Amino acid sequence: MAKTLRKKSVPATLPEPMPRRVDPCVATLVDKPPKGSEWAFEVKWDGYRLAVHVEPGEVKAITRSGYDWTKKFGLIAAEARELGHASMILDGEAVVLDDQGRSDFGLLQRAVGKKPSLHEPSEIIFYAFDLLYLDGQDLRMHPLSERRRLLEPIVAGRTGAIRFSEEVHAEGAEFFQIACEMGLEGIIAKRRDRPYHSGRRPEWLKIKCVRRDTFAIVGYEPSTVPGAIGRLLLGANKGGDLVYVGGCGTGWSNQESVALRELLNAIPADKPAVALKRKGAFFARPLLVADVEYRAWTQDGKLRHPSFKGVREMAGPSEVYEIKRDA
Repeated sequence: MAKTLRKKSVPATLPEPMPRRVDPCVATLVDKPPKGSEWAFEVKWDGYRLAVHVEPGEVKAITRSGYDWTKKFGLIAAEARELGHASMILDGEAVVLDDQGRSDFGLLQRAVGKKPSLHEPSEIIFYAFDLLYLDGQDLRMHPLSERRRLLEPIVAGRTGAIRFSEEVHAEGAEFFQIACEMGLEGIIAKRRDRPYHSGRRPEWLKIKCVRRDTFAIVGYEPSTVPGAIGRLLLGANKGGDLVYVGGCGTGWSNQESVALRELLNAIPADKPAVALKRKGAFFARPLLVADVEYRAWTQDGKLRHPSFKGVREMAGPSEVYEIKRDA
């Protein structure tokens, strides 16, 4: 007598709880882009890292440090409600673009700040580049390629407050060169085959564009360390005059700092060579120039993330960086 085979019931997949907060995966800084088809490349956005949490009846915008900034990014939160899913976590960057389409951190700070600004909160764009949770499924252990496959139809093609951070299909070195020529901050490289892990990780890399120019030293601010310099005060040429372009406070040893202060103390100025009032500052005649590495220019004409690389006597005014009149 034949036995009757009974079908085994397949248990339904239970929904996984949505994390209240996910510490972001942070890229490791390297000098040059990696090689290999396992790497995907994106623009490095210069803004605030956000995780956008969507749940029934609630949307939150959580910063990298865990602060709830939903009110600051109200339009992003409102648009996240319209993406067609009951629950999800988007990982991305909130930015404001300049008139050449480049993200500018200074513009973003003013747009979310309390002071009057030419840039409104409505100009803030959230570029989504990862999907960590979707409709009851925690995606963090899935490879990046799968997470991006699920993310793309949700946000790709949108032109509002939420947009898709596109992968750039090019060799890393070629893309990096083009990004720097365009004045971008840099690029990001990510392993397509790796899961999402919080913290600084080797499977996400950042390669930054660095500029290096020469600026007149117009003075310094003293350090709290006796005899040393806290910040060098720097100037650039503009229309035949020196203009202040900010201070540089890194890049030297304590011994170099003391030596720099002695050099500048020997060439005091009767009045500042630039239009600048700074309590406690020492102003020197602009006879020395500093080689400075920096990332970019801020909207108000200051060096961003400058680092001192060397000093020498000025051979002539043409040695000093020239700011174009329309800059």
